Amino acid sequence: MYFALKVLITALVVAGVSELARRYSLFAAAIASLPLTSILAFIWLYYDTGDAQKVADLSYEILWLVIPSLLFFIMFPLFIKFGMKFTPALLLSCVAMSAGYALFIYVKKVMGA
Repeated sequence: MYFALKVLITALVVAGVSELARRYSLFAAAIASLPLTSILAFIWLYYDTGDAQKVADLSYEILWLVIPSLLFFIMFPLFIKFGMKFTPALLLSCVAMSAGYALFIYVKKVMGA
């Protein structure tokens, strides 16, 4: 039951943003740019474990992984702007972001961080 509640709340946030975007894209973008997923993950993790240090560790890792995720938000609108259709632009942007994650994680491991 608890897992279903987590899924429902998280799904309602995503669905709410997509519905809002149909009418007010800037407002929806502002809400979507909030770290809602991270905040919900922090709440669920703390509620599940009671360990604030685990939440802090997760927050720190998220901070570093925001950097390669920016590749998606740079590449996707550029692909669309230059005439690429939605689905290929979305997929290629995801591939670029995934490559960025892989490279970032590799560099982080090599540097011992």
